[in-house]
Amino acid sequence: MKIAIAGAGAMGSRFGLMLKQGGNDVLLIDGWQEHINAIKENGLKANYNGEEITVKVPIVNQNEVPTGEQFDLIILFTKAMQLEKMLQDVKPLIADHTEVLCLLNGIGHEDVIEKFVPMEKIFIGNTMWTAGLEGPGKAKLFGSGSVKLQNLGIGQEESAKKLAETLSASGLNAKYSDNIHYSIYRKACVNGTMNGLCTILDVNMAGLGATKPAHDMVVTIVNEFAAVAAKENVNLDISEVIEHVETCFDPTTIGMHFPSMHQDLIKNNRLTEIDYINGAISRKGKKYGVVTPYCDFLTQLVHSKEEILGAK
Repeated sequence: MKIAIAGAGAMGSRFGLMLKQGGNDVLLIDGWQEHINAIKENGLKANYNGEEITVKVPIVNQNEVPTGEQFDLIILFTKAMQLEKMLQDVKPLIADHTEVLCLLNGIGHEDVIEKFVPMEKIFIGNTMWTAGLEGPGKAKLFGSGSVKLQNLGIGQEESAKKLAETLSASGLNAKYSDNIHYSIYRKACVNGTMNGLCTILDVNMAGLGATKPAHDMVVTIVNEFAAVAAKENVNLDISEVIEHVETCFDPTTIGMHFPSMHQDLIKNNRLTEIDYINGAISRKGKKYGVVTPYCDFLTQLVHSKEEILGAK
């Protein structure tokens, strides 16, 4: 399959590497020129579960996307605030048959994607894989993970199942879901706790979990997410979601990982996606009349941190 990865950061690099190893024709697309140059010159390097590997995979700047090429699948991994610009840049790659899979953190991205792709070609999902970048062209990939996805177009269930099979053939452990919005809100609870809290406290997930207030903060934030989700007819199993979130604290699995928001702001001095995670819950809470004080405050704290650090 001919696959474009739109956003070749940590997670995009993981998917690009695994899909390339699985025999697919993969093109990475990104806007970080230093990262692009390193991959062009040296290949995509990765510490892959302790093994140092290099995979040759083509990469282009999103401002230099080739014309005349058409792709079967575009997987979106760009930052949420950059989504519309990325879709505009990759528009030459979109043909009538092209499917688009959105695996971004956050909620509501289909509203932007539908401006560029018909609903029957849009698939949304989430992933529990982890990834990090140690520097330009060098990824750190460890642990196992999974993908859940669903079609947005009516009657496209078989296409979604076939897409899951394609990803699974490259080891990505993808499954079809008939209730992806539940899965997205469940994953958003992980992002809404681990990302902002680890960023503000400057710790990995195990470090957060070792603090006495961690459990109470997780419980409160998950309850805010659940109250908003219920207004959209998504009824989360709150106790199960809390238990799921707190598996991130385990230092023997993924607890030593720094979430993507920490990597963006603390490590790379970049603006974060907080407005599309806790900020989205704050906005939806105001819309539905649901109070969300922890999400409100955490969004404000992260924005203040961005200003203090001069993030761009």
